[in-house]
Amino acid sequence: MKHEIVEKNIGLMMILITLVISGGFLVEVLPLFFLQEVNEPIEGLQPPTALENEGRDIYIREGCHVCHTQQIRPFRAETERYGHYSVAGEFVYDRPFLWGSKRTGPDLARVGGRYSDAWQRQHLFDPRSVVPESNMPAFPWLFENRIDSTKTAAKLKTLQTLGVPYSDEQIANAPSEVEGKFEIEALVAYLQQLGTTLSDKR
Repeated sequence: MKHEIVEKNIGLMMILITLVISGGFLVEVLPLFFLQEVNEPIEGLQPPTALENEGRDIYIREGCHVCHTQQIRPFRAETERYGHYSVAGEFVYDRPFLWGSKRTGPDLARVGGRYSDAWQRQHLFDPRSVVPESNMPAFPWLFENRIDSTKTAAKLKTLQTLGVPYSDEQIANAPSEVEGKFEIEALVAYLQQLGTTLSDKR
């Protein structure tokens, strides 16, 4: 049989596998690079502020993205719980993407504005004081550590190079915007803007 020829010839099998994967990429992935709704920001989307950007870095550093996704799939069970499904135009300024695939905790794509700043602070300081069944760890050091403002401008400059539309003025003012701020302020600022642009338009 013909399939036995392929199965017994590892070199031929590798070539055919490569061709199949390449074909799938060309058909399924490559066209997305040319779709406007994938590459263009949704109306009203702004790059994160210097403080929000620092908060995002803290979010990544503390591993929040390991337990929380930021991607609502277009299924009724998810949209009823979390809100409007995620669209590509929301994430065009994200470097790296934080969609995730594992939900130990709830999805955070639409968490912005859902709770007060005070609630977010208390939840991060002592999760079980506001959500008794939570298994999230506490992050008390965020209330003690201050942001290193000496690196903020360089971070925004790098993002500007990657296509995020920061102005030179925004980059120059970035250090003063975060200087003296605690890490908890930055993280809460980041969380409070998640998903708000699309939510405001629905």
